Amino acid sequence: MKNISFSHTIIVSENDIDTLNHVNNVTYLHWVQNVAQLHWSLLSNSEIDHKYVWVVIRHEIDYFLPAILHDKIVVSTYIGDSYGVKSERFVEIRKGDKLLTKAKTIWCLLDKNTMKPVKFPAEIMAILQSKKE
Repeated sequence: MKNISFSHTIIVSENDIDTLNHVNNVTYLHWVQNVAQLHWSLLSNSEIDHKYVWVVIRHEIDYFLPAILHDKIVVSTYIGDSYGVKSERFVEIRKGDKLLTKAKTIWCLLDKNTMKPVKFPAEIMAILQSKKE
């Protein structure tokens, strides 16, 4: 079972393009992190955000097809398993029905004051588990 997905659309700009005239790998990574942050901002609240912060501890990215200037890209994400201090997040980047890139990121929850990993409090676990389909 997976969480309800969140998506947003991007139009590829000149800043996204590398010397091979397609979207640079670093840009895809930026999109992966950005969609996760946008999704979390919809799920969370200011009280939680005041106490906790997420950091990435692992990215796995597979590239299948290139994107080029002016392409309309849809970046979609959902939260996978969450356990201890870690939460999986999956991202797919598509152009129309074509899968360009997919990623799996492991995020770690930190206490914002100590900047140390913290086991998921009930309020965050409720968010992570409440979005099941």
